[in-house]
Amino acid sequence: MFTGLVQAVGSVQQRGQRLLVAGCGPFLPLQLGDSVAVDGVCLTVAECVGDGFLADVSEETLHRTTLGSKALKRGAVNLEPALRLADRLGGHLVSGHIDGAGEVMAVEALPQSWRLELQWREPTYGRYVCEKGSIAVDGVSLTVAGCSEAGRRFWVAVIPHTWASTALQHLAVGAVVNLEADLIARYTERLLAQPGSGGDMDQNPNDATITPAWLTDHGWS
Repeated sequence: MFTGLVQAVGSVQQRGQRLLVAGCGPFLPLQLGDSVAVDGVCLTVAECVGDGFLADVSEETLHRTTLGSKALKRGAVNLEPALRLADRLGGHLVSGHIDGAGEVMAVEALPQSWRLELQWREPTYGRYVCEKGSIAVDGVSLTVAGCSEAGRRFWVAVIPHTWASTALQHLAVGAVVNLEADLIARYTERLLAQPGSGGDMDQNPNDATITPAWLTDHGWS
C-alpha cells in the first residue's frame, strides 16, 4: 500500500527480461521482496543493484502501464516505498495497481500552480472520477479539481512543490500516464452491485442488498 507521496524521481530501463529501477537513494536500504511504486506501479525488489533494484514485470503490467515504453528510453519515473503502519497517510490510499492509461490533453502554468488536464483512454473508468475526489497520476496523489459529466476528462491543480519534486514536470500534451482510481470508489461500486435479498443487514449481513437508501438508514449520508 502507498500514499501517492513521491519520495524520489529515478529512471527505469530494460535489463534483460527485467526492469532496472535506479534513483532510490532517499529511501535506501532496500531488501529483497520490498515493494516500491514506480510511476504508480507496485514492483517487487528481486535484486538490489546500486541505488536501485531489478524487478520482474508481468505481461499484464507491461500491457496496462507505461513502464515498458519508458524502459526503452530510460525514462524518468516517480518512486515511493511501501507505506509502513506507523507512517502518516498524507495523500490517499494507493494500491499500486494501475487501472488504465490516460492522455495529457493540456498543461497550463498558472501563477500559483500548474493545471493538468487528462483523459482516460478507456471511457468507462470515468465513473470513478468526481470533483474533489482523489486519483493517482503516475503514482502521484492528486485531487480532482473538475471533470466532465461522465468523468472521462478531468483536471487537477499541481502545486509548485509537487511539480518540482516529481516527474510530472516532464509531461507534455499527448504524453501517456498511468492512472489509478480511488480505492473507495471501486469497492463502493462493487458492494452496491452485489445481489441480495433486500433483507435487514443487521439480521443477515450476507443477504442484504446495499442501496443508497440502506446507506442513509445506517448513518451514511
